[in-house]
Amino acid sequence: MNASAPFPPIRIGQGYDVHAFGEGDHVMLGGVRVPHRCGVLAHSDGDVILHALCDAMLGALALGDIGQHFPPSDARWKGADSSDFVRHCNGLLRERGWQVGNADVTVICERPKVGPHALAMRGKVAQLLGVEPDRVSVKATTSEKLGFTGREEGIAAQAVVLLVAA
Repeated sequence: MNASAPFPPIRIGQGYDVHAFGEGDHVMLGGVRVPHRCGVLAHSDGDVILHALCDAMLGALALGDIGQHFPPSDARWKGADSSDFVRHCNGLLRERGWQVGNADVTVICERPKVGPHALAMRGKVAQLLGVEPDRVSVKATTSEKLGFTGREEGIAAQAVVLLVAA
């Protein structure tokens, strides 16, 4: 590519989030309440999918991370619905002339099983982003009983987003 040529109107961002399991009877994943033998330890609702997605969006915009926008030290975010975080991040990218082209999320855990809820998660994430569900992928993998996710001590998620000029 010629150094003087305009940069293509795309940006890519990646995000990662993790939470330890704690007391409770469900986890929030992609804005969907998923029954589980425990909850997560978190300042907000601890939705690893939505937190990783926010970090991916913020990263693509070079606007820091979710902790800078919603610090856990701020009481306003105690128990907050992570959907609000995604709406905020989506607003930031739209203000700057971008929209999500597609999003790809991977949940890493032994349990809860994500597959039975993946379609609902895709639909909720698509709704939050204002895109069609076929532009959102939610899938899961295990860590083959290795590490903290393998020992079922917590849950993690990775997200990648492609932003395109609006």
